[in-house]
Amino acid sequence: MHSINPPAALLDPARSPWPLTVATYNIHGAVGVDGRFAPDRIAAVLQEIEADVIALQEVPLGGGNGSGDVLALLRDATGFHVVEGPTANNGQGRYGNAVLSRYPIMAARAIDLSFGGREARGALDADIDCHGNALRVVATHLGLRPAERREQIRRLLQAFDTDRMPVLLMGDVNEWFVWGRALRWLVSHFKAAPAPRTFPSRWPVFALDRIWIRPRQRLLHVEVHKSALARIASDHLPLIAHIDG
Repeated sequence: MHSINPPAALLDPARSPWPLTVATYNIHGAVGVDGRFAPDRIAAVLQEIEADVIALQEVPLGGGNGSGDVLALLRDATGFHVVEGPTANNGQGRYGNAVLSRYPIMAARAIDLSFGGREARGALDADIDCHGNALRVVATHLGLRPAERREQIRRLLQAFDTDRMPVLLMGDVNEWFVWGRALRWLVSHFKAAPAPRTFPSRWPVFALDRIWIRPRQRLLHVEVHKSALARIASDHLPLIAHIDG
């Protein structure tokens, strides 16, 4: 896990960071619903949503014989600060979560959420400096089985044992059932938040992607980005939220 600095300064010292626009997006390895590997489409979607902080899942991070470092391409396209959180490293290269931020990323930690012999999972836990206002951003991608998700949520909640700064949890929680036990635990901790449908991208019927913030009153609005490009660039649609200071 390491940070990649942006190519140019992005911040206007006079600009207030609030309200902040944040987003979570499972980019499906930059492979669209048409089966085409096209990271430039993902970059264009990120430019469409104009978010200040973005959590990404299923990101090719380079190495091996895989599809190259998609995160580096997205960094160059947005000019954002980025930090990566690989969850897999094999012959196809490194792969995992990432956080992109208009504001400096001061620190980042990896939370291992692997469960038994299932696919390796994790969370990327980053501290962001929004003009002197600290914000903790956790990007994650949970497992496919209920028992797996329950254990992963337990580990995440143990990591949220401090109120020293606001905590923003974003990611693909893979919870297909509205009242799944793991989802209820998250709602108990963060309070209920709007959960519009994001999957599959062409005709969304499941709310797999979620955004929570604690304290809850800072969450102003949640929406799905449904542009024509977003409907083909990945099998998920981006989920966007606006939060106040």
